[in-house]
Amino acid sequence: MHPPLVLVHGLLDTPEVFRPLRQHLGGRRPDLLIPALPMRFGTTPVREAALHLQRQIEALAPGGGPLDVLGFSMGGVIARSWIQQLGGQRRVRRFISLGSPQQGTWTAQPWPRRVFRGLADLRCGSALLQELNSNLEGLRGVECHSFYSALDLAVLPGWRAVLPVGTARALPVPTHPQLLRDPAALRPLAQELLRI
Repeated sequence: MHPPLVLVHGLLDTPEVFRPLRQHLGGRRPDLLIPALPMRFGTTPVREAALHLQRQIEALAPGGGPLDVLGFSMGGVIARSWIQQLGGQRRVRRFISLGSPQQGTWTAQPWPRRVFRGLADLRCGSALLQELNSNLEGLRGVECHSFYSALDLAVLPGWRAVLPVGTARALPVPTHPQLLRDPAALRPLAQELLRI
């Protein structure tokens, strides 16, 4: 039996972005938690968004039982911050990073930090990503998987969407949105999510 599955959306998304994945799962993961996070166009720092995620998980799934987590795009970095820095490691069985700039992205470089603090957290070499990548103790015991598009223009270059631990798999889709829309991406994602 699967534990509840937490789906964490990206920067300009809402929980609706997961509708194609939910349809693909066909009710075979009935316990879905899909919080809405206030990212405010990238002005909310990742750690602040992770605190929002923590509060919503505690409200929706109290009791400390195990969870699986899939984070899409910026949502994957937010989920990772919750797991590594805010104690989520104690609850997470499996973490799936989907098109998330875990090593930073060049598309975040031009945004001024004083306004777009969340986007600045996604820069290559940002203080947040250096902290996450320099101490992986918070991922110990968590089964980690990275899925990404090698041609992604949101996470540039695409290989930067890979966690420093676990497996990595490039999906055969050319764009960032197709990671959650194209059957060629949804099939392997659903296969992973349905694995016991």
